[in-house]
Amino acid sequence: MTDTARTARAGVPERPTLDGIEETWARRWQEEGTYAFDRSKERSDVYAIDTPPPTVSGELHMGHVFSYTHTDTVARFQRMRGKAVFYPMGWDDNGLPTERRVQNVYGVRCDPSLPYDPDWTPPDAPVDDAARRDPTPISRRNFVELCETLTAVDEQVFEALWRRLGLSVDWSLTYTTIGRVARATSQRAFLRNLARGEAYQAEAPTLWDVGFATAVAQAELEDRERPGAYHRLRFHAPGGREVLIDTTRPELLPACVALVCHPDDERYADLVGASVRTPVFGVEVPVRAHPLADPAKGTGVAMVCTFGDLTDVTWWRDLDLDTRVVVGRDGRLLPEPPDGVPAGPYAALAGQTVNGARRAVVDLLTEAGDLVGEPRPITHPVKFYERGDWPLEIVSTRQWYLRNGGRDAELRADLLARGAELNWVPAHMRHRYEHWVGGLTGDWLVSRQRFFGVPVPVWYRLDDAGEPVWSQPLTPDESALPVDPSSEPAPGFDESHRNRPGGFIGDPDVLDTWATSSLTPQIVGGWETDPDLFARVFPMDLRPQGQEIIRTWLFSTVVRAHAEHGVLPWRDAVLSGWILDPDRKKMSKSKGNVVTPMALLTEHGSDAVRYWAASGKPGMDLAFDPAQIRIGRRLATKLLNASKFALGLGAADALRAPATEPLDTAMLAELSGVVATATTAFDGYDHTAALQATEAFFWRFCDDYIELVKERAYGTGPGADSARAALATALSVQLRLFAPVLPYVTEEVWSWWRYGSVHRAPWPTTYEVQRAVRGTGDPALLRLAGDALSQVRRAKSERKLSMRTPVPLAEALAPAAVLDQLALVADDLRAAGRITTLDPVPDRTTELVIACAF
Repeated sequence: MTDTARTARAGVPERPTLDGIEETWARRWQEEGTYAFDRSKERSDVYAIDTPPPTVSGELHMGHVFSYTHTDTVARFQRMRGKAVFYPMGWDDNGLPTERRVQNVYGVRCDPSLPYDPDWTPPDAPVDDAARRDPTPISRRNFVELCETLTAVDEQVFEALWRRLGLSVDWSLTYTTIGRVARATSQRAFLRNLARGEAYQAEAPTLWDVGFATAVAQAELEDRERPGAYHRLRFHAPGGREVLIDTTRPELLPACVALVCHPDDERYADLVGASVRTPVFGVEVPVRAHPLADPAKGTGVAMVCTFGDLTDVTWWRDLDLDTRVVVGRDGRLLPEPPDGVPAGPYAALAGQTVNGARRAVVDLLTEAGDLVGEPRPITHPVKFYERGDWPLEIVSTRQWYLRNGGRDAELRADLLARGAELNWVPAHMRHRYEHWVGGLTGDWLVSRQRFFGVPVPVWYRLDDAGEPVWSQPLTPDESALPVDPSSEPAPGFDESHRNRPGGFIGDPDVLDTWATSSLTPQIVGGWETDPDLFARVFPMDLRPQGQEIIRTWLFSTVVRAHAEHGVLPWRDAVLSGWILDPDRKKMSKSKGNVVTPMALLTEHGSDAVRYWAASGKPGMDLAFDPAQIRIGRRLATKLLNASKFALGLGAADALRAPATEPLDTAMLAELSGVVATATTAFDGYDHTAALQATEAFFWRFCDDYIELVKERAYGTGPGADSARAALATALSVQLRLFAPVLPYVTEEVWSWWRYGSVHRAPWPTTYEVQRAVRGTGDPALLRLAGDALSQVRRAKSERKLSMRTPVPLAEALAPAAVLDQLALVADDLRAAGRITTLDPVPDRTTELVIACAF
């Protein structure tokens, strides 16, 4: 039995109120399974949403409310269209944000060398700044358990807010990206990538965040403007010639492996193929030509170091240069110089931070006379990990990669074709995808040197010397997933063989959080674990998400679905805009201008906040505006009061009766057009246009139609019956039109006079509205009557008279054809305006004028 059959009519309350309806209906929806997914439906009758799992590492903010409300309007609309809506909720709780939150809240750090302590208890949270500066080391397992504890608490807070907001999620479908199902799914996909040759391991230059002590991927980079300085260094060429180069990173001088100029730069053509000596260290390095060298930048010749930036990596790879690494994973210069670099001058740099080494090199250059002029201050973009606090370094590490088209022209073309298949809302967002895919310079780095995440599911055999055989990873059977190689033995071994020659070691790394989040359709859809469910929901219909993660979440999900299933993971992608503060600046935690939503939901009500959110179209930015929230509250209140009034006239008993009077049929004819407009808008993911059309009609319905018809509706006879029938149809239709945006107040009113839930009721159709009309209706007639009534009201307002003041005489001046139309509603106009005599005066004016005499 459905909730529609169970929920009885409540009757109209004496004093309707918005207060408390969130608690009442959130509980009822859960108890009655209003939003439960019906998995008996065929795929054609299912609408599946790949809901973004928010990162559980802090508070939800108004940006979340904004975008998730948009998705919820889609879910509610599709459910009312008769679809079985698959609408899960996930929590993205693994990865660096969670680790950092745990470190800050509890003042701990993970030390994998420590043994697990089952009796360890965390300090009371939150700890003070001193504990954060000197964190307590704990074992990896203790640390992971603490991460799980904190995320469980955060998830409860998040779920409470989402329920209060009224998201029509099926909460039985909730998942976490660190849960057992997600770990098994992520590892299974990785192992299949590995078996097909799409996953591979390589020792290569790696973008490295020294604060988090982990590799990061190209998609996680951001440029930040930082102060720096150009230093002009003097290199020494044969015959006493000097070669000057400008660099912002003189500390990498001992890592210099070449100078590079453009092939067409005649200034250095004679040096190409020769060698020069580095200042201070006197190391011979070649001069090479490469088209990426910019003749107009600095002196036109650049120092290639391993590795200062991504261009260095490109030159190093293309020109097959030597490798001299000087920066370690801790962001300090290595204690020993690279081969071929003299130890004497390097000793001043060993163990220094990058900034300290820079100052030391400048001193050495000055002493040697090879610093030309003074450093020139500049501001320039510097690469950062998007969540990091320190500039990225590039170090040589062994990592796992997934092929993503960055080095494969055929795969790149396939992924661009996938982007062209996808329906983008708004359409211009597709260009961001294409720009990203076209600009990839390497494959997707998916391994991370962290602790709280999905373990890379491989082990390595150790040879007789105890060295790992990297080329032959040991993998588990899929039936054993999920696995943790750091605490479980490799297949065919027991734990006594760990770290012993002839034995094994486990891969210590975890997978990038996006490597798991890119599989959200597979995780929640039951890939390989629930084939029946997977067939009903995959590929999914909708991916709603932020525009800033097209390059990460959207693209990576396309990569995984293309590799595993050979299809797009969804049909449509709807991209949200950003929330701006009142000064039109993007809201962000770093700027300190974020507004948290719970207080607003409590103060104004969830429907009011949802109304504000629905005012922003997909892909468009929206300013946070408390005034707009107050307008939403006023709308919800008016919906309560207008509904009570209409039902008090007896509308509830007139549903499905025909409307026969001209004003009534005119109103319903206009409403039919609103239904068509709103339906088309929702079909195109334009909830804003649907809301605007519905709201504009509602205020005309309240201010004009109800005022015009109420005297007739109080009476008896065919005219009164027609008015009540029209009111009933209009109220029923409008409640359903508003329901996707204002779920609480519409459910409250629906319960007064209808059975079941408005959110399980069918979406209104033009046929339904037209069926309630006897004959035909002319929408222009309602607007004409409303215009006449507003003129009568204005005349009373200008004289500071009550709206109840009688009008002894009113003249209606207009073209004769207009007056003929007005005559059809003259009785309602006289009653609403309290007009004793309404005289028509034809053809004296080109537009309708109501002249009132008092």
